[in-house]
Amino acid sequence: MLQDIIQRQDRIIEKEKHLMLKHWMVIEPDYIREHHSIKQAISIFKEFDVEWLPVVNDDMKPVGILTAKSLLESLLLEKENDLLKKSISRDGFIIVSQNDSVLDLHRFPFNYYLVVNSQYKLVGTITRNEILDGISSFIQEIDQLEHTAAILDEVMNIAYEGVAVVDKEGIIVQFNEAYSRFIGVDKEDALGKHVQDVIENTNMHNTVKTGLPERGAIQYIQGQPMIVHRIPIWKNDTVVGAIGMLIFEGVSELYQIYDRIQNDNLKADTNKNIRNVRENHEKIRMTTLDQIIGVSDSTATIKRTARKVAKTDVTVLITGESGTGKGIYASGIHELSPFSSGAFINVNCGAIPENLIESELFGYEEGAFTGAKKGGKQGKFELAQNGTLFLDEIGEMPLTMQTKLLRLLEDKEFERVGGTQKYKVNTRIIAATNRNLWEMVEEGKFREDLFYRLNVVEIQIPPLRERTSDIPSLVSNFMKSMCHKYQVPEKELTSEAMSAFIHYSWKGNVRELINVIERLVVLIDSDTITLNHLPEYMRNSDDVSNNFLSHKGYSDNEKELIQSILNESNGNKTMTARKMGMHRTTLYKKMKKYNL
Repeated sequence: MLQDIIQRQDRIIEKEKHLMLKHWMVIEPDYIREHHSIKQAISIFKEFDVEWLPVVNDDMKPVGILTAKSLLESLLLEKENDLLKKSISRDGFIIVSQNDSVLDLHRFPFNYYLVVNSQYKLVGTITRNEILDGISSFIQEIDQLEHTAAILDEVMNIAYEGVAVVDKEGIIVQFNEAYSRFIGVDKEDALGKHVQDVIENTNMHNTVKTGLPERGAIQYIQGQPMIVHRIPIWKNDTVVGAIGMLIFEGVSELYQIYDRIQNDNLKADTNKNIRNVRENHEKIRMTTLDQIIGVSDSTATIKRTARKVAKTDVTVLITGESGTGKGIYASGIHELSPFSSGAFINVNCGAIPENLIESELFGYEEGAFTGAKKGGKQGKFELAQNGTLFLDEIGEMPLTMQTKLLRLLEDKEFERVGGTQKYKVNTRIIAATNRNLWEMVEEGKFREDLFYRLNVVEIQIPPLRERTSDIPSLVSNFMKSMCHKYQVPEKELTSEAMSAFIHYSWKGNVRELINVIERLVVLIDSDTITLNHLPEYMRNSDDVSNNFLSHKGYSDNEKELIQSILNESNGNKTMTARKMGMHRTTLYKKMKKYNL
Protein backbone atom coordinates (compact mmCIF):
# COMPACT_ATOMS: atom_id res chain seq x y z
CA MET A 1 0.00 0.00 0.00
CA LEU A 2 2.85 2.38 0.82
CA GLN A 3 4.26 1.98 -2.69
CA ASP A 4 0.88 2.96 -4.13
CA ILE A 5 0.92 6.18 -2.12
CA ILE A 6 4.43 7.23 -3.02
CA GLN A 7 4.57 5.96 -6.57
CA ARG A 8 4.54 9.48 -7.99
CA GLN A 9 7.25 11.73 -6.64
CA ASP A 10 5.24 14.89 -7.28
CA ARG A 11 2.60 13.64 -4.82
CA ILE A 12 5.28 13.15 -2.18
CA ILE A 13 6.52 16.69 -2.70
CA GLU A 14 2.96 18.03 -2.36
CA LYS A 15 2.59 16.20 0.95
CA GLU A 16 5.80 17.69 2.32
CA LYS A 17 4.71 21.14 1.16
CA HIS A 18 1.74 20.80 3.49
CA LEU A 19 4.20 20.48 6.36
CA MET A 20 5.81 23.83 5.58
CA LEU A 21 5.50 26.39 8.34
CA LYS A 22 3.61 28.85 6.12
CA HIS A 23 0.59 26.56 6.26
CA TRP A 24 0.64 26.41 10.08
CA MET A 25 1.64 29.91 11.24
CA VAL A 26 -0.47 32.90 12.21
CA ILE A 27 -0.52 34.99 9.02
CA GLU A 28 -0.11 38.79 9.20
CA PRO A 29 0.40 38.76 12.96
CA ASP A 30 0.07 41.74 15.25
CA TYR A 31 3.40 43.39 16.02
CA ILE A 32 5.10 46.38 17.66
CA ARG A 33 7.60 48.80 16.15
CA GLU A 34 10.92 49.12 17.96
CA HIS A 35 10.56 52.93 18.10
CA HIS A 36 7.33 52.68 20.13
CA SER A 37 7.38 53.67 23.78
CA ILE A 38 6.57 51.30 26.61
CA LYS A 39 3.32 53.18 27.19
CA GLN A 40 2.30 52.66 23.56
CA ALA A 41 3.20 48.99 23.84
CA ILE A 42 1.00 48.57 26.91
CA SER A 43 -1.89 50.09 24.98
CA ILE A 44 -1.31 47.68 22.06
CA PHE A 45 -1.14 44.66 24.41
CA LYS A 46 -4.40 45.73 26.00
CA GLU A 47 -6.05 46.21 22.62
CA PHE A 48 -5.03 42.83 21.23
CA ASP A 49 -5.27 40.96 24.55
CA VAL A 50 -2.07 38.96 23.99
CA GLU A 51 0.82 37.72 26.15
CA TRP A 52 3.60 38.45 23.66
CA LEU A 53 4.23 40.23 20.39
CA PRO A 54 7.06 40.32 17.85
CA VAL A 55 9.03 43.56 17.53
CA VAL A 56 10.06 44.75 14.05
CA ASN A 57 12.01 47.66 12.60
CA ASP A 58 10.79 50.04 9.92
CA ASP A 59 11.58 47.45 7.22
CA MET A 60 9.36 44.85 8.92
CA LYS A 61 12.40 42.78 9.87
CA PRO A 62 12.12 41.15 13.31
CA VAL A 63 14.49 42.39 16.00
CA GLY A 64 13.09 40.59 19.05
CA ILE A 65 9.97 39.88 21.06
CA LEU A 66 8.13 41.66 23.85
CA THR A 67 6.35 39.79 26.60
CA ALA A 68 3.78 40.93 29.12
CA LYS A 69 6.24 40.08 31.86
CA SER A 70 8.95 42.41 30.51
CA LEU A 71 6.36 45.19 30.07
CA LEU A 72 5.21 44.79 33.66
CA GLU A 73 8.79 44.98 34.91
CA SER A 74 9.34 48.21 32.96
CA LEU A 75 6.09 49.64 34.30
CA LEU A 76 7.10 48.83 37.87
CA LEU A 77 10.33 50.73 37.24
CA GLU A 78 8.26 53.70 36.03
CA LYS A 79 9.77 53.69 32.56
CA GLU A 80 6.55 53.84 30.60
CA ASN A 81 7.75 56.73 28.46
CA ASP A 82 11.05 55.06 27.58
CA LEU A 83 11.55 53.42 24.19
CA LEU A 84 11.10 49.67 23.87
CA LYS A 85 14.70 48.86 23.01
CA LYS A 86 15.70 48.14 26.62
CA SER A 87 12.67 45.93 27.18
CA ILE A 88 12.97 43.82 24.03
CA SER A 89 13.87 40.21 24.75
CA ARG A 90 16.67 38.71 22.69
CA ASP A 91 16.14 35.20 24.10
CA GLY A 92 13.42 32.56 23.99
CA PHE A 93 12.70 32.89 20.29
CA ILE A 94 14.14 31.91 16.94
CA ILE A 95 13.74 33.35 13.45
CA VAL A 96 12.75 30.69 10.89
CA SER A 97 11.78 30.51 7.23
CA GLN A 98 8.20 30.07 6.11
CA ASN A 99 9.38 27.08 4.05
CA ASP A 100 10.80 25.19 7.03
CA SER A 101 9.06 21.94 8.01
CA VAL A 102 7.27 21.74 11.36
CA LEU A 103 8.78 18.28 11.80
CA ASP A 104 12.24 19.90 11.90
CA LEU A 105 11.31 22.86 14.10
CA HIS A 106 9.67 21.33 17.15
CA ARG A 107 13.04 20.01 18.39
CA PHE A 108 14.41 23.52 18.94
CA PRO A 109 14.30 24.65 22.60
CA PHE A 110 12.39 27.87 21.90
CA ASN A 111 8.86 28.90 22.85
CA TYR A 112 8.34 31.50 20.12
CA TYR A 113 9.05 31.35 16.38
CA LEU A 114 9.18 34.46 14.18
CA VAL A 115 8.52 33.45 10.57
CA VAL A 116 10.13 35.43 7.74
CA ASN A 117 10.03 35.33 3.94
CA SER A 118 12.94 35.35 1.52
CA GLN A 119 13.40 39.12 2.15
CA TYR A 120 13.73 38.40 5.90
CA LYS A 121 10.48 40.29 6.60
CA LEU A 122 8.04 39.11 9.24
CA VAL A 123 5.11 37.23 7.70
CA GLY A 124 3.89 35.10 10.60
CA THR A 125 4.32 33.75 14.12
CA ILE A 126 3.82 30.44 15.85
CA THR A 127 4.56 29.07 19.32
CA ARG A 128 6.10 25.76 20.34
CA ASN A 129 2.81 24.53 21.81
CA GLU A 130 0.97 25.43 18.62
CA ILE A 131 3.47 23.37 16.61
CA LEU A 132 3.05 20.31 18.82
CA ASP A 133 -0.73 20.66 18.85
CA GLY A 134 -0.64 21.14 15.09
CA ILE A 135 1.29 17.92 14.54
CA SER A 136 -1.31 16.09 16.61
CA SER A 137 -4.13 17.68 14.60
CA PHE A 138 -2.38 16.93 11.33
CA ILE A 139 -2.18 13.24 12.14
CA GLN A 140 -5.89 13.30 13.05
CA GLU A 141 -6.70 14.96 9.72
CA ILE A 142 -4.82 12.45 7.61
CA ASP A 143 -6.51 9.71 9.62
CA GLN A 144 -9.65 10.57 7.68
CA LEU A 145 -7.95 10.16 4.30
CA GLU A 146 -7.85 7.14 2.07
CA HIS A 147 -4.77 4.97 2.62
CA THR A 148 -4.46 6.30 6.18
CA ALA A 149 -1.96 3.74 7.43
CA ALA A 150 0.39 4.23 4.50
CA ILE A 151 0.41 8.03 4.73
CA LEU A 152 0.87 7.93 8.49
CA ASP A 153 3.80 5.56 8.07
CA GLU A 154 5.42 7.96 5.63
CA VAL A 155 4.91 11.04 7.84
CA MET A 156 6.26 9.21 10.87
CA ASN A 157 9.34 8.01 9.05
CA ILE A 158 10.12 11.52 7.77
CA ALA A 159 10.68 12.55 11.40
CA TYR A 160 14.07 11.90 12.95
CA GLU A 161 12.65 11.01 16.37
CA GLY A 162 11.05 7.83 17.53
CA VAL A 163 7.29 8.13 17.14
CA ALA A 164 4.65 5.74 18.50
CA VAL A 165 0.85 6.00 18.31
CA VAL A 166 -1.53 4.09 20.59
CA ASP A 167 -5.31 3.73 20.52
CA LYS A 168 -7.64 4.41 23.43
CA GLU A 169 -6.78 1.01 24.95
CA GLY A 170 -3.04 1.72 24.90
CA ILE A 171 -2.44 -0.69 22.01
CA ILE A 172 0.34 0.37 19.59
CA VAL A 173 -1.12 1.09 16.15
CA GLN A 174 1.82 2.97 14.61
CA PHE A 175 5.54 2.63 15.33
CA ASN A 176 8.28 4.18 13.23
CA GLU A 177 11.64 2.76 12.26
CA ALA A 178 13.65 5.16 14.46
CA TYR A 179 11.89 3.90 17.58
CA SER A 180 12.30 0.31 16.41
CA ARG A 181 16.06 0.70 15.95
CA PHE A 182 16.54 2.43 19.28
CA ILE A 183 14.80 -0.07 21.55
CA GLY A 184 15.72 -3.10 19.44
CA VAL A 185 12.15 -4.28 18.84
CA ASP A 186 10.96 -5.02 15.31
CA LYS A 187 8.04 -2.91 14.15
CA GLU A 188 5.98 -6.02 13.39
CA ASP A 189 6.53 -7.27 16.95
CA ALA A 190 5.46 -3.93 18.46
CA LEU A 191 2.24 -3.36 16.51
CA GLY A 192 -0.84 -4.74 18.24
CA LYS A 193 0.80 -5.01 21.65
CA HIS A 194 0.13 -2.92 24.74
CA VAL A 195 2.57 -0.03 24.93
CA GLN A 196 3.74 -1.07 28.42
CA ASP A 197 4.90 -4.42 27.01
CA VAL A 198 7.09 -2.72 24.39
CA ILE A 199 8.34 0.63 25.77
CA GLU A 200 9.74 0.69 29.29
CA ASN A 201 8.69 3.40 31.75
CA THR A 202 6.08 4.69 29.30
CA ASN A 203 3.12 6.76 30.43
CA MET A 204 1.17 6.80 27.16
CA HIS A 205 -1.47 4.43 28.55
CA ASN A 206 -2.24 7.07 31.18
CA THR A 207 -2.24 9.83 28.56
CA VAL A 208 -5.20 8.22 26.79
CA LYS A 209 -6.99 7.86 30.12
CA THR A 210 -6.48 11.40 31.41
CA GLY A 211 -6.26 13.34 28.13
CA LEU A 212 -3.45 15.41 29.67
CA PRO A 213 -0.52 16.19 27.35
CA GLU A 214 3.05 15.95 28.62
CA ARG A 215 5.75 17.92 26.86
CA GLY A 216 9.44 17.71 27.64
CA ALA A 217 9.04 14.87 30.14
CA ILE A 218 12.07 12.77 31.10
CA GLN A 219 11.73 9.03 30.48
CA TYR A 220 14.43 6.47 31.12
CA ILE A 221 14.74 3.93 28.31
CA GLN A 222 17.44 1.28 28.57
CA GLY A 223 19.08 3.35 31.28
CA GLN A 224 19.26 6.53 29.23
CA PRO A 225 17.34 9.71 30.07
CA MET A 226 15.31 10.75 27.04
CA ILE A 227 13.09 13.78 26.41
CA VAL A 228 9.59 12.72 25.37
CA HIS A 229 6.31 14.37 24.35
CA ARG A 230 3.01 12.60 24.93
CA ILE A 231 0.05 14.19 23.16
CA PRO A 232 -3.54 12.91 23.37
CA ILE A 233 -5.58 12.58 20.15
CA TRP A 234 -9.11 14.00 20.48
CA LYS A 235 -12.11 13.19 18.30
CA ASN A 236 -15.64 14.40 19.03
CA ASP A 237 -14.61 15.48 22.56
CA THR A 238 -13.21 12.01 23.31
CA VAL A 239 -9.62 10.83 23.57
CA VAL A 240 -9.18 8.14 20.93
CA GLY A 241 -5.44 7.66 21.23
CA ALA A 242 -2.10 9.30 21.94
CA ILE A 243 1.13 10.16 20.16
CA GLY A 244 4.49 9.63 21.83
CA MET A 245 7.55 11.37 20.41
CA LEU A 246 11.05 10.43 21.53
CA ILE A 247 13.59 13.23 21.16
CA PHE A 248 17.10 11.98 20.42
CA GLU A 249 18.99 15.03 19.23
CA GLY A 250 18.11 17.32 22.14
CA VAL A 251 19.71 15.03 24.70
CA SER A 252 22.72 14.37 22.44
CA GLU A 253 23.33 18.11 22.18
CA LEU A 254 23.21 18.43 25.96
CA TYR A 255 25.82 15.68 26.25
CA GLN A 256 28.00 17.44 23.67
CA ILE A 257 27.76 20.76 25.51
CA TYR A 258 28.59 19.06 28.79
CA ASP A 259 31.49 17.30 27.10
CA ARG A 260 32.91 20.61 25.84
CA ILE A 261 32.61 22.15 29.31
CA GLN A 262 34.47 19.22 30.83
CA ASN A 263 37.18 19.41 28.15
CA ASP A 264 37.62 23.12 28.83
CA ASN A 265 37.93 22.41 32.54
CA LEU A 266 40.50 19.71 31.88
CA LYS A 267 42.60 22.04 29.70
CA ALA A 268 42.54 24.72 32.41
CA ASP A 269 43.53 22.29 35.14
CA THR A 270 47.27 22.59 35.83
CA ASN A 271 47.21 20.13 38.70
CA LYS A 272 49.83 17.41 38.47
CA ASN A 273 47.04 14.82 38.78
CA ILE A 274 45.32 15.95 35.59
CA ARG A 275 45.58 12.43 34.17
CA ASN A 276 43.47 11.10 37.04
CA VAL A 277 40.94 13.87 36.47
CA ARG A 278 40.68 12.79 32.84
CA GLU A 279 40.04 9.22 33.87
CA ASN A 280 37.35 10.31 36.30
CA HIS A 281 35.59 12.24 33.54
CA GLU A 282 36.08 9.61 30.84
CA LYS A 283 32.53 8.39 31.34
CA ILE A 284 31.17 11.71 30.02
CA ARG A 285 32.69 10.98 26.61
CA MET A 286 31.31 7.46 26.31
CA THR A 287 29.61 6.42 23.09
CA THR A 288 26.14 4.96 23.38
CA LEU A 289 24.76 2.29 21.06
CA ASP A 290 22.23 4.66 19.49
CA GLN A 291 25.15 6.87 18.36
CA ILE A 292 26.68 4.02 16.34
CA ILE A 293 26.17 4.78 12.65
CA GLY A 294 24.80 2.18 10.28
CA VAL A 295 21.64 1.19 8.44
CA SER A 296 22.55 -2.37 7.42
CA ASP A 297 20.69 -5.37 8.77
CA SER A 298 23.89 -6.68 10.37
CA THR A 299 24.48 -3.43 12.26
CA ALA A 300 20.88 -3.38 13.50
CA THR A 301 21.17 -7.03 14.61
CA ILE A 302 24.45 -6.40 16.44
CA LYS A 303 23.03 -3.36 18.27
CA ARG A 304 19.95 -5.35 19.23
CA THR A 305 22.12 -8.17 20.64
CA ALA A 306 24.35 -5.68 22.46
CA ARG A 307 21.34 -4.07 24.14
CA LYS A 308 20.10 -7.46 25.33
CA VAL A 309 23.41 -8.59 26.85
CA ALA A 310 24.05 -5.12 28.33
CA LYS A 311 21.24 -5.57 30.83
CA THR A 312 23.02 -8.57 32.37
CA ASP A 313 26.49 -9.08 33.84
CA VAL A 314 27.39 -11.80 31.32
CA THR A 315 30.95 -11.78 29.96
CA VAL A 316 31.08 -10.64 26.33
CA LEU A 317 33.66 -11.38 23.63
CA ILE A 318 33.64 -8.93 20.72
CA THR A 319 35.39 -10.16 17.57
CA GLY A 320 36.14 -8.48 14.28
CA GLU A 321 38.90 -7.04 12.16
CA SER A 322 40.95 -4.09 13.31
CA GLY A 323 39.09 -0.79 12.89
CA THR A 324 35.54 -2.19 12.92
CA GLY A 325 34.60 -0.41 16.15
CA LYS A 326 34.90 -3.11 18.83
CA GLY A 327 35.75 -0.54 21.49
CA ILE A 328 32.73 1.57 20.59
CA TYR A 329 30.39 -1.38 21.08
CA ALA A 330 32.08 -2.17 24.40
CA SER A 331 31.51 1.43 25.50
CA GLY A 332 27.85 1.24 24.43
CA ILE A 333 27.28 -2.01 26.37
CA HIS A 334 28.82 -0.46 29.48
CA GLU A 335 26.56 2.59 29.26
CA LEU A 336 23.43 0.40 29.25
CA SER A 337 24.64 -2.07 31.86
CA PRO A 338 24.09 -2.28 35.64
CA PHE A 339 27.75 -1.22 35.92
CA SER A 340 27.29 2.10 34.10
CA SER A 341 27.69 4.11 37.31
CA GLY A 342 31.24 2.77 37.61
CA ALA A 343 34.29 3.48 35.46
CA PHE A 344 34.96 2.11 31.99
CA ILE A 345 38.62 1.06 31.94
CA ASN A 346 40.20 0.23 28.59
CA VAL A 347 43.28 -2.02 28.56
CA ASN A 348 45.12 -2.86 25.32
CA CYS A 349 46.71 -6.19 26.15
CA GLY A 350 49.00 -5.99 23.14
CA ALA A 351 50.48 -2.63 24.12
CA ILE A 352 51.76 -3.62 27.57
CA PRO A 353 55.14 -5.39 27.88
CA GLU A 354 54.84 -8.96 29.14
CA ASN A 355 56.82 -8.25 32.32
CA LEU A 356 54.49 -5.37 33.26
CA ILE A 357 51.04 -6.66 32.39
CA GLU A 358 50.44 -8.40 35.74
CA SER A 359 51.21 -5.26 37.76
CA GLU A 360 49.12 -3.17 35.34
CA LEU A 361 46.07 -5.40 35.77
CA PHE A 362 46.39 -6.33 39.44
CA GLY A 363 48.48 -3.48 40.83
CA TYR A 364 51.37 -3.87 43.25
CA GLU A 365 52.24 -3.31 46.89
CA GLU A 366 54.96 -1.00 48.16
CA GLY A 367 58.37 -2.64 47.86
CA ALA A 368 57.12 -5.37 45.51
CA PHE A 369 60.08 -4.71 43.21
CA THR A 370 62.86 -2.20 42.67
CA GLY A 371 61.39 1.13 41.71
CA ALA A 372 57.91 0.29 43.02
CA LYS A 373 55.91 3.37 43.89
CA LYS A 374 55.66 4.25 47.57
CA GLY A 375 52.32 3.12 48.91
CA GLY A 376 51.84 0.75 46.00
CA LYS A 377 49.60 1.24 43.00
CA GLN A 378 46.08 0.24 42.06
CA GLY A 379 45.66 -2.03 39.08
CA LYS A 380 43.07 -1.81 36.34
CA PHE A 381 40.74 -4.27 38.10
CA GLU A 382 40.61 -2.02 41.17
CA LEU A 383 40.02 1.06 39.04
CA ALA A 384 37.17 -0.77 37.30
CA GLN A 385 35.54 -1.89 40.54
CA ASN A 386 31.73 -1.70 40.13
CA GLY A 387 32.37 -0.77 36.50
CA THR A 388 33.59 -2.40 33.28
CA LEU A 389 37.06 -3.62 32.31
CA PHE A 390 37.54 -3.78 28.56
CA LEU A 391 40.36 -6.16 27.64
CA ASP A 392 41.14 -5.18 24.08
CA GLU A 393 43.37 -7.44 21.94
CA ILE A 394 42.92 -10.28 24.45
CA GLY A 395 44.62 -12.63 21.96
CA GLU A 396 47.94 -10.85 22.66
CA MET A 397 47.86 -11.71 26.37
CA PRO A 398 50.77 -13.99 27.44
CA LEU A 399 49.88 -17.57 28.48
CA THR A 400 51.14 -17.04 32.03
CA MET A 401 48.85 -14.06 32.42
CA GLN A 402 45.94 -16.00 30.90
CA THR A 403 46.20 -18.49 33.77
CA LYS A 404 45.98 -15.73 36.38
CA LEU A 405 43.10 -14.05 34.57
CA LEU A 406 41.17 -17.33 34.48
CA ARG A 407 41.67 -17.75 38.23
CA LEU A 408 40.39 -14.23 38.85
CA LEU A 409 37.30 -14.82 36.73
CA GLU A 410 36.52 -18.03 38.63
CA ASP A 411 37.35 -16.86 42.18
CA LYS A 412 36.19 -13.24 41.78
CA GLU A 413 39.22 -12.08 43.78
CA PHE A 414 42.93 -11.34 43.27
CA GLU A 415 46.10 -10.24 45.02
CA ARG A 416 48.37 -7.34 44.13
CA VAL A 417 51.89 -8.14 43.00
CA GLY A 418 54.00 -8.59 46.13
CA GLY A 419 50.97 -8.67 48.42
CA THR A 420 48.85 -11.20 50.27
CA GLN A 421 45.60 -9.25 50.78
CA LYS A 422 42.63 -10.53 48.82
CA TYR A 423 40.67 -7.99 46.80
CA LYS A 424 37.10 -8.84 45.82
CA VAL A 425 36.10 -8.14 42.22
CA ASN A 426 32.74 -6.77 41.14
CA THR A 427 33.60 -5.88 37.57
CA ARG A 428 32.06 -6.66 34.24
CA ILE A 429 34.51 -8.11 31.74
CA ILE A 430 34.30 -7.34 28.01
CA ALA A 431 37.07 -8.78 25.85
CA ALA A 432 37.82 -8.09 22.21
CA THR A 433 40.16 -9.47 19.58
CA ASN A 434 40.87 -9.32 15.86
CA ARG A 435 42.37 -12.81 15.93
CA ASN A 436 40.76 -16.25 15.65
CA LEU A 437 40.95 -17.40 19.26
CA TRP A 438 39.79 -20.93 18.46
CA GLU A 439 42.68 -21.38 16.04
CA MET A 440 45.00 -20.07 18.75
CA VAL A 441 43.53 -22.63 21.16
CA GLU A 442 44.27 -25.43 18.67
CA GLU A 443 47.81 -24.08 18.25
CA GLY A 444 48.32 -23.98 22.01
CA LYS A 445 48.66 -20.19 22.07
CA PHE A 446 45.46 -19.51 24.03
CA ARG A 447 43.99 -21.40 26.96
CA GLU A 448 40.88 -23.36 26.01
CA ASP A 449 39.29 -22.96 29.45
CA LEU A 450 39.82 -19.18 29.33
CA PHE A 451 38.34 -19.08 25.83
CA TYR A 452 35.12 -20.69 27.04
CA ARG A 453 35.10 -18.45 30.14
CA LEU A 454 35.31 -15.30 27.99
CA ASN A 455 33.16 -16.49 25.11
CA VAL A 456 29.83 -16.64 26.98
CA VAL A 457 28.28 -14.31 24.40
CA GLU A 458 30.17 -13.52 21.23
CA ILE A 459 29.38 -10.42 19.18
CA GLN A 460 30.91 -10.62 15.73
CA ILE A 461 31.34 -7.31 13.91
CA PRO A 462 31.60 -7.90 10.15
CA PRO A 463 34.19 -5.93 8.15
CA LEU A 464 33.05 -2.81 6.37
CA ARG A 465 33.29 -4.46 2.94
CA GLU A 466 30.54 -6.88 4.03
CA ARG A 467 28.14 -4.14 5.10
CA THR A 468 28.51 -1.64 2.28
CA SER A 469 25.06 -0.15 2.92
CA ASP A 470 26.58 1.45 6.04
CA ILE A 471 29.25 3.28 4.05
CA PRO A 472 27.15 6.24 2.73
CA SER A 473 25.90 6.98 6.26
CA LEU A 474 29.43 6.78 7.65
CA VAL A 475 30.82 8.98 4.90
CA SER A 476 28.10 11.59 5.36
CA ASN A 477 28.54 11.68 9.14
CA PHE A 478 32.34 11.84 9.22
CA MET A 479 32.47 14.31 6.35
CA LYS A 480 30.28 16.66 8.34
CA SER A 481 32.20 16.17 11.60
CA MET A 482 35.59 16.65 9.92
CA CYS A 483 34.43 19.82 8.18
CA HIS A 484 33.25 21.11 11.56
CA LYS A 485 36.53 20.07 13.19
CA TYR A 486 38.65 21.97 10.68
CA GLN A 487 36.11 24.81 10.30
CA VAL A 488 35.66 24.48 6.55
CA PRO A 489 32.42 24.58 4.50
CA GLU A 490 30.57 21.28 4.35
CA LYS A 491 31.55 19.10 1.41
CA GLU A 492 29.63 16.48 -0.56
CA LEU A 493 30.56 13.61 -2.86
CA THR A 494 29.55 12.94 -6.44
CA SER A 495 27.84 9.62 -7.13
CA GLU A 496 31.04 8.35 -8.82
CA ALA A 497 33.10 9.19 -5.74
CA MET A 498 30.55 7.50 -3.49
CA SER A 499 30.72 4.48 -5.78
CA ALA A 500 34.46 4.29 -5.13
CA PHE A 501 33.89 4.49 -1.37
CA ILE A 502 31.30 1.73 -1.52
CA HIS A 503 33.33 -0.68 -3.61
CA TYR A 504 36.78 -0.10 -2.21
CA SER A 505 37.94 -3.00 -0.01
CA TRP A 506 38.53 -1.26 3.31
CA LYS A 507 41.35 -3.29 4.88
CA GLY A 508 41.44 -0.87 7.81
CA ASN A 509 37.63 -0.70 7.99
CA VAL A 510 36.03 2.37 9.60
CA ARG A 511 39.36 3.62 10.93
CA GLU A 512 40.78 3.73 7.40
CA LEU A 513 37.62 5.35 6.05
CA ILE A 514 37.87 8.13 8.64
CA ASN A 515 41.51 8.76 7.72
CA VAL A 516 40.64 9.07 4.02
CA ILE A 517 37.81 11.51 4.73
CA GLU A 518 40.00 13.60 7.02
CA ARG A 519 42.67 13.79 4.30
CA LEU A 520 40.10 14.90 1.70
CA VAL A 521 38.63 17.57 3.99
CA VAL A 522 42.08 19.02 4.71
CA LEU A 523 43.53 18.89 1.18
CA ILE A 524 40.58 19.48 -1.16
CA ASP A 525 39.42 23.10 -1.47
CA SER A 526 36.35 22.35 -3.57
CA ASP A 527 32.96 21.91 -1.90
CA THR A 528 32.31 18.87 -4.11
CA ILE A 529 34.63 15.86 -3.96
CA THR A 530 34.85 13.99 -7.25
CA LEU A 531 36.36 10.65 -8.19
CA ASN A 532 39.57 12.40 -9.28
CA HIS A 533 40.06 13.80 -5.80
CA LEU A 534 40.25 10.34 -4.25
CA PRO A 535 43.57 8.58 -3.60
CA GLU A 536 44.86 6.71 -6.62
CA TYR A 537 44.67 3.34 -4.90
CA MET A 538 40.91 3.86 -4.43
CA ARG A 539 40.34 4.90 -8.05
CA ASN A 540 42.37 1.99 -9.44
CA SER A 541 41.02 -0.65 -7.10
CA ASP A 542 39.70 -3.77 -8.85
CA ASP A 543 36.64 -3.51 -6.64
CA VAL A 544 35.92 0.02 -7.84
CA SER A 545 36.26 -0.96 -11.49
CA ASN A 546 32.81 -2.50 -11.21
CA ASN A 547 30.96 0.80 -11.11
CA PHE A 548 28.36 1.21 -8.38
CA LEU A 549 25.64 1.99 -10.86
CA SER A 550 26.26 -0.96 -13.16
CA HIS A 551 26.75 -3.25 -10.18
CA LYS A 552 23.33 -2.29 -8.92
CA GLY A 553 21.75 -2.52 -12.34
CA TYR A 554 21.43 1.26 -12.73
CA SER A 555 22.58 3.27 -15.69
CA ASP A 556 25.43 5.74 -15.34
CA ASN A 557 23.01 8.60 -14.84
CA GLU A 558 22.48 10.59 -11.67
CA LYS A 559 18.79 11.10 -12.32
CA GLU A 560 18.16 7.39 -12.73
CA LEU A 561 20.34 6.65 -9.69
CA ILE A 562 18.27 8.99 -7.51
CA GLN A 563 15.02 7.59 -8.87
CA SER A 564 16.16 4.01 -8.27
CA ILE A 565 17.31 4.63 -4.70
CA LEU A 566 14.09 6.54 -4.02
CA ASN A 567 12.17 3.47 -5.14
CA GLU A 568 14.35 1.24 -2.97
CA SER A 569 13.67 3.51 0.00
CA ASN A 570 9.90 3.56 -0.66
CA GLY A 571 10.08 7.27 -1.41
CA ASN A 572 11.67 8.18 1.93
CA LYS A 573 13.94 11.08 1.01
CA THR A 574 15.74 11.09 4.36
CA MET A 575 16.73 7.46 3.82
CA THR A 576 17.60 8.14 0.16
CA ALA A 577 19.89 11.06 1.10
CA ARG A 578 21.56 8.90 3.74
CA LYS A 579 22.20 6.07 1.25
CA MET A 580 23.67 8.50 -1.26
CA GLY A 581 25.82 10.26 1.35
CA MET A 582 24.34 13.70 0.82
CA HIS A 583 22.28 16.17 2.83
CA ARG A 584 18.50 16.18 2.36
CA THR A 585 18.64 19.74 1.04
CA THR A 586 21.07 18.64 -1.67
CA LEU A 587 18.78 15.76 -2.59
CA TYR A 588 15.79 18.14 -2.85
CA LYS A 589 17.76 20.40 -5.20
CA LYS A 590 18.70 17.47 -7.41
CA MET A 591 15.10 16.18 -7.45
CA LYS A 592 13.95 19.62 -8.51
CA LYS A 593 16.68 19.75 -11.14
CA TYR A 594 15.56 16.44 -12.65
CA ASN A 595 11.81 17.08 -12.12
CA LEU A 596 11.48 14.05 -9.86
